[in-house]
Amino acid sequence: MFNNILFVCVGNICRSPSAEVMLRRAVEGKGVHVSSAGLGALVGHHIDATAQQLLVERGLDGSAHRGRQISDSILSEADLVLTMERKHVHRIIEIAPQASGKTFLLGKWQSDREIPDPYRQARPAFEHVYGLMDEGVRSWVRYL
Repeated sequence: MFNNILFVCVGNICRSPSAEVMLRRAVEGKGVHVSSAGLGALVGHHIDATAQQLLVERGLDGSAHRGRQISDSILSEADLVLTMERKHVHRIIEIAPQASGKTFLLGKWQSDREIPDPYRQARPAFEHVYGLMDEGVRSWVRYL
């Protein structure tokens, strides 16, 4: 059973907090804790405005989010770590080798699909990424 799920990207202001909010809604009432962190986090920053706008348009809200830096202790607390890109998996294993067996791509069930970073791009890039994350989140829910 996965009781503590962690999403990881780089800045922790676009992809991982959006996926966090999406999964939190999907597992509401199941006693699952969902959080996010970044490998090079913009610590204390709000979720990106475009990412937040897309969430709000779908009845979700990431406005309470503040970016935080990943750490060995955050990784140790997680039962499942979901990343956006393969290089994130490799970096996590460098930081915390013991996390290797619980770290996967969010797009694992879509042929290990990576989810590109939309940071500082136009809204269509965010919309594309949101769709990929939505598919990934929905595919993981059946295992939770």
